[in-house]
Amino acid sequence: MNKLTDQIQAEVNKVVLGKGDIVRKVLLAILAQGHVLLEDVPGVGKTTLAKAFSKTLGLDSKRVQFTSDTLPSDIIGFSVFDKADGKLKYQSGAIMTNLLLADEINRTSSKTQSALLEAMEELQVTVDGVTRPLPKPFIVLATENPVGSAGTQMLPASQLDRFMLQLSMGYPNRASTAALLKDRHHVDPLSACQTVTSPAELEKLIAEVSNIHVADRIYDYIAELVDLTRSNAYVTLGVSPRGALAVTRAAKANAYLEGRDYVIPDDVCAVFPDVCVHRLILNSKARLQDYTAALILQNVLTSVQKPDVREFSSK
Repeated sequence: MNKLTDQIQAEVNKVVLGKGDIVRKVLLAILAQGHVLLEDVPGVGKTTLAKAFSKTLGLDSKRVQFTSDTLPSDIIGFSVFDKADGKLKYQSGAIMTNLLLADEINRTSSKTQSALLEAMEELQVTVDGVTRPLPKPFIVLATENPVGSAGTQMLPASQLDRFMLQLSMGYPNRASTAALLKDRHHVDPLSACQTVTSPAELEKLIAEVSNIHVADRIYDYIAELVDLTRSNAYVTLGVSPRGALAVTRAAKANAYLEGRDYVIPDDVCAVFPDVCVHRLILNSKARLQDYTAALILQNVLTSVQKPDVREFSSK
């Protein structure tokens, strides 16, 4: 494994106790140029996780607390008339940063959420007909409270599809809770976190991940898995082509974190559920029989024969 990625995880784990698996998955998404949606009840450390990554990676970060009256212009910016030169002048919004913490994203209107769509997919924003590139790297870490909580609404499918991973942190175990209470009684947890890289160095890591080798048989394997989600009897909307690309990029990042320069089937299996669980729309038949998206994805994985790893280990 890359020593720098080890350091990154170690620093974030100082702040987010007992959630090493979640920390690894968020780092995986960042290396794969993906965005992360953290869904959970309030108070489990979602915002702290985002801040810890921002500090550890040396990224410029901005936070938007989404509410019912948050406007698209708060996100992407707006133009104002400059009397001095008689022209419109662009005033940047929160989007002009490396890491955008979109806090409680499902508490705002669909119109405001849609302001993120172009940025998350094309890494640019368009205001008054002028398109501007976003800083590199650009990552959205969004948090949402469970649907049904007061003031929340479901994210549209087009928004969900732009998140590479949807994760749930859950409560820490008893030992981690006790350590948290002891360590943070007088100290800001982020003070223990050190910056170990920079945006330029992170871009180099992202480039190394993009160069990970993927054999044709792996592409076929991913395509077969994705196709089964679309023909499943319990699914109305399966994994999109964007989702299939996300599986591939995430599998490459997983291989990189495992210290390999090529993808094996286990990399695909490791990322497939987290990449796809929020992309499936289930039908009424699934709800009646208590089928969940996670269960369907596990069934898809078990129903497709995994390629022999020996085909790839001799690459």
